This record gives sequence, structure tokens and C-alpha cells, in this order.
Amino acid sequence: MSATAPASTHHTVDLLVVGAGPVGLYGAYYAGVRGLSVAVVDSLSQVGGQVTAMYPEKEIYDIAALPVVTGRDLIAGLRTQADQYSPTYLLGQEAQELSRRTDDDGRERLVVRTSAGVVVDCGAVVVTGGIGTFTPRPLPAGEELLGRGLDYFVPSKDAYVGRDVVVVGGGDSAIDWCLMLEPVASSVTLVHRRSAFRAHAASLAQVEASSVRIVTDAQVVALGGTDHVESATIQAKGAEPETVPCQQVVAALGFTANLGPLREWGVELHDNRHLVVDTTMATAVPGVYAAGDITDYTGKVRLISVGFGEVATAVNNAAVHLDPDAQLFPGHSTDQPHAVPVPA
Repeated sequence: MSATAPASTHHTVDLLVVGAGPVGLYGAYYAGVRGLSVAVVDSLSQVGGQVTAMYPEKEIYDIAALPVVTGRDLIAGLRTQADQYSPTYLLGQEAQELSRRTDDDGRERLVVRTSAGVVVDCGAVVVTGGIGTFTPRPLPAGEELLGRGLDYFVPSKDAYVGRDVVVVGGGDSAIDWCLMLEPVASSVTLVHRRSAFRAHAASLAQVEASSVRIVTDAQVVALGGTDHVESATIQAKGAEPETVPCQQVVAALGFTANLGPLREWGVELHDNRHLVVDTTMATAVPGVYAAGDITDYTGKVRLISVGFGEVATAVNNAAVHLDPDAQLFPGHSTDQPHAVPVPA
């Protein structure tokens, strides 16, 4: 089984994957195919990256062999695929300092320290961090109740069953949360500070046709409760404040993203936001590769499907970097032992 947030503060692995989104999870799988031990670090508290944080219930249509799949099911499948090889997940922490050391055999090793003080000693790094580290935009009211009824994304709908829920936001994430929670919650109220929504029109139409109460031109200005959220006060433009009972608040106000400490690693940047790579997906820093939306090269197309191919290329080249005598071509997957059962 894979490990999540292990207590150990030092891990020695062949490969470190920075970013646990779709591309990072597929990279963890491919590292296993190559027989490499791998750790995966991500600033979010769960795997899935942008997909989990922003559109878990949205249907995706451009994944090969899957005519349609929700973001949540895509991530679940990718994790099952990766977990065959028991990666170590270091979640809720950011990859920060990069240094080097020479081992007893004279080989250079990379040492990455995370924001949680965890040290990862590895032979190579593959950065799959999408557009960088995600930080949720905070809800100014009731920040002290974060984790006690106030959340920024919904890992599971179980905690919302039979609850009065207030969702704050006007983008795809807010609409997706409403569609996900409306069938199980006692009530759902959607609060948006504007009259127009940024969300996909078809999804918005579903919410409008549901039992979700929609309050526009309004903001949540206060949360009530001491140990847990008990109410929310909504201030609509030109109206008196209204306090509604609620036990769960989802603030889907978007995320800010930046490269953070990766800027200090010596990588070449394009537009100050993307890592420049060559055809092997190598950056300007020896032993550091990148794949997915965070990369840039001539002709780059930012799609999940493209990222899958890029990370396979990155991992296979990293395997040769670790062992120059290794073959670049990994062999066919049908020749590999797999723990995932083949569908009948």
C-alpha cells in the first residue's frame, strides 16, 4: 500500500515527483514501471491538483480511451494505477530548498527540503506542479473556523450529508460543489458577489433547475459559532443582512498559484512562470526534469493528455540519468507485472 504523510522526516528514493495532480500521479506510476522508488510531494492536502481542487465533478472528454470521465474518477483511477508501486505521498507541504551531495560511490544526489522540514534524498526530480503552488483565496469572514465547518474544497461529501451548506463563489468550482452536495445536503445556498457567473453555462443551468438557493450581488460577511460553524450572515446589495443556519461553508473563491521556491533552483523560466525544457523534458538544472502545464517549449500544448506523454518521457530519461547503462525504452506495459486486475 502507498503511504500518505509518513511520520519520518527523511526519505531516500530514486525519484521525487513535485506535484500530485494527474500528470504527477501518472509519473509516479511510470516510475514504478521503471523499478524506481518514488516520493510525491504536493502543497495541497490531497492528491489531484487543480482537478480535485477546482472541478472534481466536471466531466472531462479528452482523456484517451475514456469518452467521458469526471475529474474525481480520473484522479481515483490514476491513484489506483500509481499505488501498485507504493509511492510515498508527502501532502500538505511544499518543495523548497534544493541542494546536492555526493554519495559514497561518488554519484551526485539531489536533496530537497520541504516546508514541513521533511528531507528527500533522491537521484532525480520531476516537477509536475501544474501552474505552481496552489493557495486558496481566503474567506475574510470566519477564517478562524477553517477546518471546523469552513473548507476550501470538498474531498468527500460524507461530512455534508443532512447539513445546511453555504457555498461561496461564482466559478466552476462553486457550481460543481453545489451539484455534488445538493442531493445529500439538507439545504444548499449559493452566494456570489456578482450577478453574472463565470461557470460553464450548462452546469449553471443545472444548479438553477435544482433546489439550490442562489443569492447574487451578495457576500458572506460573518460566520457564527465557536467550536464549529453554526450560521452565516449574508449581505446582499441594497438589503438588510440575513443570517441563515448552516453547519458547513465551502469558500470556492479560487486559488492563487506561483512557482515559489522553484525560482531559486536555477531553472530557466519563460514568461517568469513556466520551466523551459528540452526534448528529454530536462530543465537547465542537471537531474531536474519537468512535465505538464508548468513546462514550456516551442509548440507546447497545455492539456492533461499531453502531460501524460511528457511525464513518461521525463521519467524514462530520469531513469537513464540515474543509471547510464539503463535502456531509455521501458518496454511494453504488457510485459510488466501489474497488481491492477484486468477487466473481464
